[in-house]
Amino acid sequence: MNEIKIEIFGRVQGVRFRQFVKDTADSLQLKGYVMNRFDGSVLVIAQGTKEKLEQLIAIVQKGSLLAKVEGVSYYWRKKTKKFNDFEIVVDNGFIADQKLSLLNLGKKLLHLDNRYPQHVSIIPDGNRRWAKSKGFDEIEGHKKAGAYENMKALLAEAKNLNIRYLTFWGFSTENWKRSKKEVESLFSIMNGLLEKIGEDLVAQKIRFRHLGRKDRLPRKLVEVIEDLEERTKSFSDFNLQICLDYGGRDEIVRALNKVLKAGVSEIAEDDLVNYLDSAGIPDPDLIIRTSGEYRMSGFMPFQSAYSEFYFTDVHFPDFGPQQLREAVEEFAQRKRRFGGS
Repeated sequence: MNEIKIEIFGRVQGVRFRQFVKDTADSLQLKGYVMNRFDGSVLVIAQGTKEKLEQLIAIVQKGSLLAKVEGVSYYWRKKTKKFNDFEIVVDNGFIADQKLSLLNLGKKLLHLDNRYPQHVSIIPDGNRRWAKSKGFDEIEGHKKAGAYENMKALLAEAKNLNIRYLTFWGFSTENWKRSKKEVESLFSIMNGLLEKIGEDLVAQKIRFRHLGRKDRLPRKLVEVIEDLEERTKSFSDFNLQICLDYGGRDEIVRALNKVLKAGVSEIAEDDLVNYLDSAGIPDPDLIIRTSGEYRMSGFMPFQSAYSEFYFTDVHFPDFGPQQLREAVEEFAQRKRRFGGS
């Protein structure tokens, strides 16, 4: 028994494509499920013989009568659970499901689906420079940047812009080189922010995930992080990621060690993807860096292969909803080619 995960992109919602997939899977005697995703794509998890699963891939690539398949991504993996049949999974009820399907179909027909980013990552630079320009102690810059009101406003604007994943790089693996006083202050500010915003995330059904290492973070902060991850793990419509003790090279090394520990003898791209901190999170469409620095500093080197970059001179403590909207609107004017002509 083999298992495969298939992601289908294109005009595949609102056109009975899930039923087409189910009918195909049933005819091939496959088990699993098919579901629409918020971004307009369709996800298939299927189990069966390799021969039948390869037939499924070939058929869904061709698409159905009303569908237009523009891309298919798939990879083989170990069986995650046992399925007794093949079903259509509907999230949030039938009415909400149909509404989302028709909305995504409309976006496709009007060519609006790729204008705005699904995943925005922010490298929040300039806290100390902001404080210096105001004549404040550098810690005040971190306090302003990590203020509950600032994060709440950015989250609200991201939701208004239909961004589904918002990521902040809060502390890098290189930040340990800073003074003990500054490091302790940064963790204290982050701890306070997560404690304050936690109830908002639960109430608004926002999923929270930490990217980076946990083994070197303060125990109290790790407890807050793990509690928030557990309380929000069932949410999916909007996602907040905070990178703490994160470095791109460190992430790749840890992922490779996990792959080797799992006994994989030959590493494929999908093996690595599934062991990165960002497993299950789409690659960033747009990466914003504040405070006039024109470099990535090792942020998501694997995931950013086709990311668009936006640099602004605004220090992060002054980066608010208006600046986020300006970055997203500038992104919407770009034409992304993904290696094409």
